Amino acid sequence: MAEQIEATTLIEAVQLFLAELEPELKGRRAFHAKVAQNALAIVARELAQQPQANEQALLAGVLGHSASLDRLRADLCGQLRAGTMGEATPGLVDALLAVALAKCGVDNPRYATFKRLSA
Repeated sequence: MAEQIEATTLIEAVQLFLAELEPELKGRRAFHAKVAQNALAIVARELAQQPQANEQALLAGVLGHSASLDRLRADLCGQLRAGTMGEATPGLVDALLAVALAKCGVDNPRYATFKRLSA
């Protein structure tokens, strides 16, 4: 029985194919090939870094309870609106900065502010 190929291996294979194909493409097709390569790079970084799992752990730590990520986000928003949490809440600002940096690290790790803040 053959083993299942890992998602990152499949992504890398498609990225390589698109990179080899790109010089033969022009105009709109070349642009769409580049967009596809960038999308695959984002997916690969998301699989490797798992920012949602990290966000869930950080928010659970700040809020003091475990729940789904959507529930934790809703709870945090509710507490911020109610004024029961804010910048003085221990760990909140650090957690939100870490979440934002993780998202930038997936979406665009070449972003200058991300580089500066994560250095």
